[in-house]
Amino acid sequence: MTHLLNFNSLEVLLDLPIKGYNHPRFDWTGKIIDVKYKGISLAGYEKDDPKPDEYVGRGFYNEFGIERAVGFHDCGVGDWFHKIGIGLLKKDGEVYAFHHPYEIKPLEFQVQKSDTHLIIDAMSPIINGYGYKYEKELILTENGWEVHYKLDNTGSKIIETDEYNHNFIMIGEEEIGRDYILKFPFPLQPGIKGEALNPKDVIEINDNEIKLFDKPDSPFFYSFLNGEDLVDAEWKLLNLKTGIGITEKGSFLTSKVNLWGWKGAISPELFIKIKVEPGESMSWNRKFSIFEI
Repeated sequence: MTHLLNFNSLEVLLDLPIKGYNHPRFDWTGKIIDVKYKGISLAGYEKDDPKPDEYVGRGFYNEFGIERAVGFHDCGVGDWFHKIGIGLLKKDGEVYAFHHPYEIKPLEFQVQKSDTHLIIDAMSPIINGYGYKYEKELILTENGWEVHYKLDNTGSKIIETDEYNHNFIMIGEEEIGRDYILKFPFPLQPGIKGEALNPKDVIEINDNEIKLFDKPDSPFFYSFLNGEDLVDAEWKLLNLKTGIGITEKGSFLTSKVNLWGWKGAISPELFIKIKVEPGESMSWNRKFSIFEI
């Protein structure tokens, strides 16, 4: 089922857990597929015309454990491990890969919804000592939305993973190119740590700002734009042609800021490290605001 949240000039369209995307990478809870501000869309997509069995991203999907799924290394091939926000995945090899088509046993989700508010929660089974209760709350604001997360550790082992919002953004259906400017509140350090993929040198990085010389005809990617620094979890994206911008602010400091993109989306990613002891809980939030330049 698709659900529409709306308030004043803002519309947020999302798929509920059993609707739309149902693959083993992105969180199934509150899958935001489009956001419109005064009728202007801010949602992009990962790939042109994907095949029905391709689990590609769109809109404002998030993911837990892109490199470290909970319990993967504690189980054998043929056993099950956790993918938070989805359910159990069946291990069929020794190396975890976020893009692999694992067999899925979905969580059972409870949904509470209104015109401006959505809460989705789920309780996992205990598998090999790991278990959790997960709640995601989406709240519309006057010019954006907030996502509140809560993770309770109901098992006997420590939960260690991470979470990020992929943010497939394209403003006003304007493909990614010269009219976009991406800003951060800290000095950018591309290539200091991690990957730096910039085909045909279409990306220009200055101090705390990223611009494009042209439309990228293949994906670009930077990991750890923050270098080794712990920084404020925040970015701001402007589209000069539409005069619309969007910003994300996390309630946490981040040690990992990535950037992925192509002509159909630009995706600044703010990672949060998650470590929850048995019987404990962890909460965090992300606030998105849309503005006119």
